Amino acid sequence: QKFLCSNCNNILKKALQTLCGHRYCSACLAWIVRNNKNAICQKCKEEDPNTLSEESLLAEERAFGDAAINKEISELRVHCVTLGCSWSGIMKDFEEHQSLCEYALIPCHTGCGHVVMRRKLADHLENGCANNVTVCQQCHCSLASSECQPHEPKRVCCSAVYLQHLIDGSHSTSSAKDGCRFSEVGCSFTGSTEKIKEHEKSALGAHMLLLLQHMRQLKGTLCSAAQAARGFTPQPELNLENKLHVFENIVAVLNKEVESSNLEILAFRRQSELDQNIIRGLELKIAELHRCLTQKDAGLSSLHKSLLFSEQASYDGIFLWKITDVGRKLQDSVTGRTVGLYSPAFYTAKYGYKVCLRVYLNGDGTGKGTHMSLFFVVMKGDYDALLPWPFRHKVTFMLLDQNNREHVIDAFRPDLASASFQRPVNDMNVASGCPMFLPLSKLQSPKHAYVKEDTLFLKCIIE
Repeated sequence: QKFLCSNCNNILKKALQTLCGHRYCSACLAWIVRNNKNAICQKCKEEDPNTLSEESLLAEERAFGDAAINKEISELRVHCVTLGCSWSGIMKDFEEHQSLCEYALIPCHTGCGHVVMRRKLADHLENGCANNVTVCQQCHCSLASSECQPHEPKRVCCSAVYLQHLIDGSHSTSSAKDGCRFSEVGCSFTGSTEKIKEHEKSALGAHMLLLLQHMRQLKGTLCSAAQAARGFTPQPELNLENKLHVFENIVAVLNKEVESSNLEILAFRRQSELDQNIIRGLELKIAELHRCLTQKDAGLSSLHKSLLFSEQASYDGIFLWKITDVGRKLQDSVTGRTVGLYSPAFYTAKYGYKVCLRVYLNGDGTGKGTHMSLFFVVMKGDYDALLPWPFRHKVTFMLLDQNNREHVIDAFRPDLASASFQRPVNDMNVASGCPMFLPLSKLQSPKHAYVKEDTLFLKCIIE
């Protein structure tokens, strides 16, 4: 079932899969879309009409070539069902076999109306075709094989009638209801009117090849007739000229169809360009929306940081800093993955100095590897222009014992000549403080609760 078209129910040709998951021949889908506005997948209707969705809407640009199923179909084992034919092979070779099958029934290309096996066409032309031209051995005139009997030499033979019959249309047209218009030159395709139109559009090259082969056969036949005539050439030349005129008309029709196809292709290209322009416009809109979203994300992040800062900020010169995951952060400091940790900023007053703390859990400078180092940092604030400089306030550090027994306390007054306490030029001044604030052995000593549940608390008081 998966190899059958959802429209014609025949083996898929150039299978396309739609968004709803059903498969169509490319020609079937093109025909459905061309002849039905807002066409809906028939299989979806049959399976469950209540679940129809936008995916059931058919359009050529909403379908994609199903290379996997095409490959499976091309490798299917098949055999010819024409009576008497024993050919078998794979599907991709079957179309070529159809054009060569000796047991296939084909209409005689002379337009006599007979349908014969391809293998018996030569015998039919020689012995039974009323329209097959031969040369009278008595007068060297061209005659239909059915009229090749004793007659008056050099009379006007029926070949002229045959040529007129050919020119009038019996050789240039065929019933679109029964078969291809090129059946008389060897094309065996049959089908409905729409199928024949699709076939004739898609098989222009094959038809041209059949015409070329037929013209060569005619030329060979006429040359033989001319040689047999031994100088009596006007009738064969006329015959050749008339037949060439017929085929010129057929080629003209083919050229018109090629031009029509080219116009359709040009229209498709123009539509494709319009679609591409729409796509590019949509891509630009998406890029603009992405840029706006990025800006909004940045704004939200900034607001989140501001909110977090507002929650943690202190404006009275007293700041309590809670540090979690002490063990991991200490290990990162030992390995050099992180150098130091900055605290959130806090203020000495509502419109006072903006400051923060910096701690090195594995020490810095003279305390590196032996002590925990704690520093004070003066930051650039919004009200620096109104504040006295250098910074003069006493700074007190505390590491709190969580059992409230023995807090670690250290204090210092700013060195007024140090650049660390001048009005900041950059976001932060150079940190200043206590590089040997607490020995690491004491930090992790079980006698004290400086680190409890992997958490420690540092306090800063600015007088």
